[in-house]
Amino acid sequence: MDLRTAFFALLLAALGVISTLIIAPLLQYVLAAGLLAFVLYPAHERLEPRLGSRPSAILLTGVATMAAVVPLLVVSAVVLSTAASILNGFDEAAVVETARGVAETDLGLEAQQVDAIETAVHTELESSLPSAAELALGELIRLVNAGLETAIGLAVCVFLLYYLLVDGADLVAWLGDVVPLEPHVREELFEEVHVVTWAVIHSHVLVALVQGILGGLGLAVLGVPNALFWTVIMVLLSFLPAIGVWLVWGPAAGYLAVVGDSIGAVLLLAYGLTVLALVDNYLRAIFVDRGSGLHPAAVIVGVIGGIYLLGITGLFLGPVLLAVFKAGVNVFTRVSLEDGDQWADPEPTAESDASPGPAAGSGAE
Repeated sequence: MDLRTAFFALLLAALGVISTLIIAPLLQYVLAAGLLAFVLYPAHERLEPRLGSRPSAILLTGVATMAAVVPLLVVSAVVLSTAASILNGFDEAAVVETARGVAETDLGLEAQQVDAIETAVHTELESSLPSAAELALGELIRLVNAGLETAIGLAVCVFLLYYLLVDGADLVAWLGDVVPLEPHVREELFEEVHVVTWAVIHSHVLVALVQGILGGLGLAVLGVPNALFWTVIMVLLSFLPAIGVWLVWGPAAGYLAVVGDSIGAVLLLAYGLTVLALVDNYLRAIFVDRGSGLHPAAVIVGVIGGIYLLGITGLFLGPVLLAVFKAGVNVFTRVSLEDGDQWADPEPTAESDASPGPAAGSGAE
C-alpha cells in the first residue's frame, strides 16, 4: 500500500468514526424509520403507479405517523385516567385513622405515643418539602429535555421514512454496489434478511397485538377494573414469549376470587389457559418455525437488550436485529461451504492412477 492509498484509507476511517458519532444519538429513530420503510414498501410499490412516487410516500408516511401517534395518545389517556381514578379514590383521613387503629389495637401503643409519632412524621415531612421540591424541579427539567429530544427524534424518523420510501430502491442498489460480495451472495443475503424480518414481525408484533387484545376483551367481559389499561400492559408483555400475558390475567383471576366472584375467576383462568395460551404457543410457533427460526430465548434477549440499547423502539428492533444477524451467519456459512467444496482437491480416480504420464511414456521409449 503506497502513501496516498494509506492516507485515503485513514481519511475514510476518520470520516466513518465522525459519521458514527453523528448517527449514534439518533440510532433508534434511524433504525425505526428503516423498519417502517421495509414494512410499508410493498404498499408503496402498489400505490406508486397510480399516485406517483412522492404522493404515495407522503400518504404512507402520514398513515404511519397517525398509526403511531393515535395509540400513543390512547395509552397516555388511559394511564392518566387510571392514575387520576386512583388519586381520587385515595382517602387520606381514612388511611390516617386506619394507621392509628392498627398502632393502638394491634401494636398496643397508647394515644399519647401515637400522637407523638404523628407529630414527628408531620415535622419530618415539612422539613423535607424544600428538598422534595428541588428534586421535583430537576425531574421536571429532565422530563422536558427528554420530551424535546424525543420530538426531534420522531421528526427525523418521519423525514427518513418519507425519503426511504422515495429513494429506498436507490439506497439498496448503492449498497449492493459498494458491498464487496458476489452478486449471487448479495441476492441470497437480501432474500434471507427479507424472510426473517417479516417472520419476526408476524411472530412477535402481530401475535402481541392479537394476544393483548384478546386478553383485554376477557378482562372487560368479566368485569376486571381498568381493563383498557391492562390491555395495553398485556400487549407490551406479549412481546416476551414464555412470560407474556399471564402476568396480568393470573393476578386478575386471583383478584376476582378475593372479591367473591369465584365464577369469574374460574372463567378467566380457563380463558387464559386455553385461548390465550393457544395464541401464544401455536400461532407464534407457526410463524417462527416457518420463517425466522429465532428461538424464544433469543427473542427475550432481543427485546430486553433492545430496550436497554434503543429505548422503547428496541421492543420491536431488538428481535429483528438478532434475526438479521442470524440470517447473515446462515448465508456466510452456506457460501463458505460452497467455496470450500469448489476449491477442494478432487479425489484421485482409478483411471487416473492407471494412465501413465508423459514422463513415464518417454522414459519407456
